[in-house]
Amino acid sequence: MLLIPAIEIKNGKCTSATAVHARGQTSLVDDPVAVAKHWAIAGARRLHIVDTDSIQTGRKADAAVIHAIVEACPGVPLQVSGGMLSDTNVESYIEAGSEYVILGTKAASTPHYINNLCLEYPGHILVELDTRDGKVNTEGWSKLADHDVLEVAEHFQREGVAGILYCDKQLGQTHDFKITAAFSLAQTLTIPIILANGLNSSEDLQRLYKAGGNSLAGAILFIPTLDLAKAQKLADAHPDQSSQ
Repeated sequence: MLLIPAIEIKNGKCTSATAVHARGQTSLVDDPVAVAKHWAIAGARRLHIVDTDSIQTGRKADAAVIHAIVEACPGVPLQVSGGMLSDTNVESYIEAGSEYVILGTKAASTPHYINNLCLEYPGHILVELDTRDGKVNTEGWSKLADHDVLEVAEHFQREGVAGILYCDKQLGQTHDFKITAAFSLAQTLTIPIILANGLNSSEDLQRLYKAGGNSLAGAILFIPTLDLAKAQKLADAHPDQSSQ
């Protein structure tokens, strides 16, 4: 199971949730390239990049930052989220060197959009399923709105996506519940499932291991102070119990 550090970028800098402490200093490092190098040196095998400005404003992808991270961290694949409602943004991120681009379920409101992207960029398209009460939560109208998570996940698998990010936005749900729900998808589908939320501390990681979550392909981490090398070693020590 991959432990995937998250880097959220806003106005060209990392947000406080994903900036990291400089070694031997109390100040935060908020330069996305510096933070990406920090995680790469710590042993990250993949990075999760969120272009917050592109998501919130719909502006053109910040491809220059993505390209700079790719150049600074050779051999570390990026999965990038941000304003993927246009072919232009998807193309910009991939041309900048991102291995994967992540589309939200609101993109499903356009018939065949995701399938067409999967055909154009095979192996590079991921979809994030935002869920609530076991149903898919979408912005605006969509034929997939309020459908069961498994049903929608199977739909995207047929569309050709390279993997699914599971994000439970139900307030009050425990981390164990979110882990178990993602785990059930991993048992049913043949494509990789990544837990996209609910892991914000080392204690949360222990819950993940205990729940048998290592059958997941990965988990995104918002833990700026994490000892990644140690955490990944623990993840590698837990055998994959899935049938994949």
